[in-house]
Amino acid sequence: MVKKGQAKGGKPGGGAGAKKPSPATTGGDDSFIVFSNSDKDPKPKKTAPSNDGSSAAGPSSQDGPALAGEAPKRPDVKKLIGGASWTGKLPVNMLSEHCQKQKWEKPEYTMSKTPEGYSSMVILKAKNTKTQELVQLPPFKLPPSHKHLAAKATALEARHFAATYGLFRVCSMRNIHMMLPPDYRDLWKGEFEVLKKEDVKEGRAWMYEADPFAALRERDEAKALMEKKRMERDKAKEKALNTPGGPGGVGLALRSNGQAGGSGAHNIHRGWTRVPKIEMGKRTRTTVETLIRKYGLWNPNDVKMSEFQKHSIVNEFKGLDFRQSHIEEAVEECKDREETLEWLLIHVPEDDLPRWALPEGYVAGISMASSDLKREGAIKRLAEAGYSLDLCKQIFDSTGEEGKAAEALQQILLSSGQDSDLPEKEDSWDSEESRETSAAIWEEELTSLQSVFGDQYSATSKDVCRIAIKPSNRGRNPDLQPIIQFRRSQEYPQNVPVISVHAALPAYIRLSIMKQALNHATDNLLGEQMVFFLIDWIEQNFYGIVERPGKLRDVSAAASTVSEVRPIHRKRQKISRHPRPIAWTPNSKSKEDWTRKQTDPKLQSRIQQRKGLPAWEMREVIIDTVEAHQVTIISGETGSGKSTQSAQFILDDLYQRALGESAKIVCTQPRRISALGLADRVSEERCSVVGQEVGYIIRGESKTTQNTKITFVTTGVLLRRLQTSGGSSDDVVASLADISHVIIDEVHERSLDTDFLLVLLRDVLRKRKDLKLILMSATLDAGIFEDYFKSNGKVGRVEISGRTFPVEDYYLDDVIQMTGFNAGRGARRDDDDDETAGMEADVAAAIQSIGMRINYDLVNQTVKEIDAELSYLKQDGGILIFMPGVVEINRTLDSLRSIPNLHVLPLHASLQSVEQRRVFHHAPAGKRKVVVATNVAETSITIDDIVAVIDTGRVKETSYDPQNNMRKLEEVWASRAACKQRRGRAGRVQAGKCYKLYTRNAEMSKMMERPEPEIRRVPLEQLCLSVRAMGIKEVGAFLASALTPPESLAVDGAMELLGRMGALDGDDLTALGRHLSMIPADLRCGKLMVYGAMFGCLNACVSIAAILTVKSPFVSPQDKREESKAARAKFAKNQGDLMGDLKAFEEWDEMVSNRGIRQGEIRNWCSDNFLSYQTLNDIASNRTQYLTSLRELSFIPSSTSASSTLNKHNSNTSLLRSLCAGAFNPQLARIDFPDKKFAPSVSGAVELDPEAKTIKYFNQENGRVFVHPSSTVFDAQGFPGNSVYMSYFNKMATSKVFIRDLTPFNAYTALLFSGPITLDTLGRGLIVDGWLRLRGWARIGVLVSRLRGMLDDVLARKIDEPELDLSGNEVVAAVMHLVELDGLDQ
Repeated sequence: MVKKGQAKGGKPGGGAGAKKPSPATTGGDDSFIVFSNSDKDPKPKKTAPSNDGSSAAGPSSQDGPALAGEAPKRPDVKKLIGGASWTGKLPVNMLSEHCQKQKWEKPEYTMSKTPEGYSSMVILKAKNTKTQELVQLPPFKLPPSHKHLAAKATALEARHFAATYGLFRVCSMRNIHMMLPPDYRDLWKGEFEVLKKEDVKEGRAWMYEADPFAALRERDEAKALMEKKRMERDKAKEKALNTPGGPGGVGLALRSNGQAGGSGAHNIHRGWTRVPKIEMGKRTRTTVETLIRKYGLWNPNDVKMSEFQKHSIVNEFKGLDFRQSHIEEAVEECKDREETLEWLLIHVPEDDLPRWALPEGYVAGISMASSDLKREGAIKRLAEAGYSLDLCKQIFDSTGEEGKAAEALQQILLSSGQDSDLPEKEDSWDSEESRETSAAIWEEELTSLQSVFGDQYSATSKDVCRIAIKPSNRGRNPDLQPIIQFRRSQEYPQNVPVISVHAALPAYIRLSIMKQALNHATDNLLGEQMVFFLIDWIEQNFYGIVERPGKLRDVSAAASTVSEVRPIHRKRQKISRHPRPIAWTPNSKSKEDWTRKQTDPKLQSRIQQRKGLPAWEMREVIIDTVEAHQVTIISGETGSGKSTQSAQFILDDLYQRALGESAKIVCTQPRRISALGLADRVSEERCSVVGQEVGYIIRGESKTTQNTKITFVTTGVLLRRLQTSGGSSDDVVASLADISHVIIDEVHERSLDTDFLLVLLRDVLRKRKDLKLILMSATLDAGIFEDYFKSNGKVGRVEISGRTFPVEDYYLDDVIQMTGFNAGRGARRDDDDDETAGMEADVAAAIQSIGMRINYDLVNQTVKEIDAELSYLKQDGGILIFMPGVVEINRTLDSLRSIPNLHVLPLHASLQSVEQRRVFHHAPAGKRKVVVATNVAETSITIDDIVAVIDTGRVKETSYDPQNNMRKLEEVWASRAACKQRRGRAGRVQAGKCYKLYTRNAEMSKMMERPEPEIRRVPLEQLCLSVRAMGIKEVGAFLASALTPPESLAVDGAMELLGRMGALDGDDLTALGRHLSMIPADLRCGKLMVYGAMFGCLNACVSIAAILTVKSPFVSPQDKREESKAARAKFAKNQGDLMGDLKAFEEWDEMVSNRGIRQGEIRNWCSDNFLSYQTLNDIASNRTQYLTSLRELSFIPSSTSASSTLNKHNSNTSLLRSLCAGAFNPQLARIDFPDKKFAPSVSGAVELDPEAKTIKYFNQENGRVFVHPSSTVFDAQGFPGNSVYMSYFNKMATSKVFIRDLTPFNAYTALLFSGPITLDTLGRGLIVDGWLRLRGWARIGVLVSRLRGMLDDVLARKIDEPELDLSGNEVVAAVMHLVELDGLDQ
């Protein structure tokens, strides 16, 4: 970009020393501006500005450029640049500060006065720290298409504009535009952002590097390296040419005929010779082309490109040898560069395509080898008119007669480009008499034509004649001497004859002449002899059409086998059903009903109990604060009653004011069990049944009615309601129209869903002034929430004191002494260990022996000790044990069940609602209740009879591993805030005790004060997809407004990955993306399940997703590694790791379903095959959850009758491998096989399988990667189904970069399910996802790309109609055929 418009002979950036520009340079060409940066220019003087706005710096300041320092000063800069009320920083100051921070020189500005106004550019300089040399960058210059933006009325405004553009060039990846004045902020997110996207797409991303000096250095080094390599190549070439017997002759031949295959630097096929080749069988290609003709859609969302984009594409594609008129037509129809290229390759007839776009060995004209000479001759004659050869074959084979085929082809030509069907033919001529009349009229006309045209006339049969014509108005066009052929149609002259034009013209021009002539005849000549008048019309208009042939679209259906017949844009109508808005009208009946109910003795006793809660004392304060503020924050320690009471106080106040009818309060909870527990508790306190006045909605379960006033929901349920509201901000507001109050509980936990919800609600509150938001936090750090919402108005604050009894703490050393736990007793202690400093030797040794792991024997002994003490004191209370996850809970339960007097219960989010509720009931007589829970028991839910807490201090937290691109649940230390909550659970009913199984040192040095917000520690693809699914296009800007904004680079990376996954198409959500935004699973697993439902292998795909979510069921004991690997390989059969895991799980599942097989036998089978019975159980449970989610989302029907079609292809391994590869994209590696080797045999040379160690693997990010030794393909010497790529689910770096969970797949899988397909414009083949090369014909890539679009359309229909059976769908069948047979016919 820097070089565009540069003056001849000048250095880039105008750095020409002190030379003044010549008058010719400054005044001659106004298409660009050249500026001087002379250091000899006079310094600015404090003189009054002259009338024209330039300073008195001498004569050169009138016409020539000058430094911006000479620009006139204005009395009030901030007012002029930022507007009347602007008090923030200005662009020039911001750029200066940025340069100072980066230790660059102070920026300089050029200034020039043009007829449009003042124009300025910024120049950055910096000293090279090593050489101390001053490096100057070329001025930051806008391209000619955008230079009008820089023209300003005053020099001051021009300089601030230049500073803004300069800032954008070095800070576009940051959100500093929010600090700019309004006009400049709009430029940043508008024109500048569009320009950046264009530049990045054109390969100029270096222009927007944060360090432009480093970018310049790198480019200079790259140029120098390329120049060095070029010189070396030239030397080598010269040497080769001068070497006797060398390959010089070959090189010369290559240069002269452009053929490839020789050695030397000019070989354009270097790097392409070893890549996989793709081919498409003739029958397969015909099928795909037929589908595209039927269903093809271009630019379904009607996206319009900018004029700048169109202009760039036209210029680029002209260089690729397309006709300008074709390109100009294409850019009006298409949404971007890629689709424009595809459109051209589909619609331009083969005889007019650029050479690079044709297949190898393409010969123009007809080349068929057939034993049926009659068929061959007929097809050849039909194709001579300009129709596509393949289309002629299809039509002739379907009609069986040349005359009928010619009419059918003409009908296709006439319908091409029409948005509605042609009128139906009348049947009045379908009789013997009619046909005879038609023949007589035709014969009579031929006689008169022969007499008129003489030698120019010839008849090839009784129904066909040819006439050589002499068109008029030739102008400068060459003399073409065209011949027009007329064939009698069956209903002539009630119907037009069949016309064909024979001339040395491209097919689409001949077809255009034919079509326009036929349209003229249809409008003016039907019902009479018309051939003579048609010839006259063609002679008059022939050269006019040659010069302006019209749109390709009008003839493309006939010129190309794959152009759609009738492109009709189908836009899916979204029907949004929003609730009715609240009518705040008093209703005395609701007040009377409520007042009458208050006299109920049972309710009165409940109210007396509630009065004992600390929250009751704050009742009036809470009501008044909520009424006076739109946003209220209620802080209260655990046990204060805020979660159960606040919603009731608000509701009862509305009843008292006769507004109870209008009330509808939604209270979000982070976990299912919290929502269930609170709904039960509040219903009980109000003496009503759950689902009446108080209800709940959790995923897969709902208990509410029209009259429900308080609804407890999980945060995800409310988010889903907003997400599925219709896709615009107004829809989000409307979806909450019937809600009067939103309460968000446990807001301090900072879950991803909660932070996302807060961003949405902040916007809703600005439009719904009557909506009240109440945030409830168990901690007192409410300041950050207050700051976040203060832009909506003053935020109310209420603090409730807790009601807890004193809790006594015992740390790990105390617990070991109390229980007499003897792990490590007698062992030597490490005196340097900070954890055990100052402890007794035995206790210290025990702690060091335990380490940071959970010791289940210690937990067991601690429970026994607590039980013994409570029994001695004759107290009934229960024990609550905090564990990090489900696996640890199960191990603890197994350990504690050996103690007879304990009633042990688990508590975690995965349990069914009924099982979760069991923890609230009292233990059976003579038993003590022990609840083993995850962190769900920290807040919200309260188990009333707990008097002792055992805290392991650990928690399973979602973290993101960018190496694997996978969410992981990792066991980490809980935060001190969380441990404080856990401790508080022991003091709810009486003075309690908390047994902390960690040291005081661990608490202070290893535990964070509070957990990091989830938005900062998880991958953002799912969040970005959810945001985009709500109709928000500026995802980065939306997330930047979150309470704790994620890194903008992380957001950009997530958006890029979503594009590569197929969830986004540019900025638009695809059908796949719409669905993935709803599925509660890792995106790759979600994608696999969607594919499973589409391709009839649902159970297999859901099982694989469950295996990936849990882990492989195979175990690998240290001493039996090889046997374990062999067992897994036996199931995999060289089809990949996941296929092996799936087969093992399916066999186990079949055995479990068979009641005739005892559990002991199944366990023995698992043991023999190195399978974990527990892991297989977990996989089965996970699979059930996924299937339930898909039914809830209505993606799969709930009826069992649909199961057979959904699982028709479960055993199709090649299809499953392809779907896994598609789901895991872009996680794939290229398989690089060694050169083939052959061994002699009796029947000739036999190809040998390569050794496993000679097969190499390469991925895009790391280059060479290695198969993990535990993989079933580690020793593989070949792969099934022409596999040339390997998909992986996990990647890990140790001594090398290893890939795991591998599945081999073929080239067509990459084409159909991987990233975007781009065409190599040198004709070498296709590039998939920007890096995978495939040799083959460009049009194959376009066919597949179109097929992918149709597959997305099928998916969209499937989402709209869940009952839709895709088992017989043509598109799905075509895709399956391509991936199974790798494009071949059989």
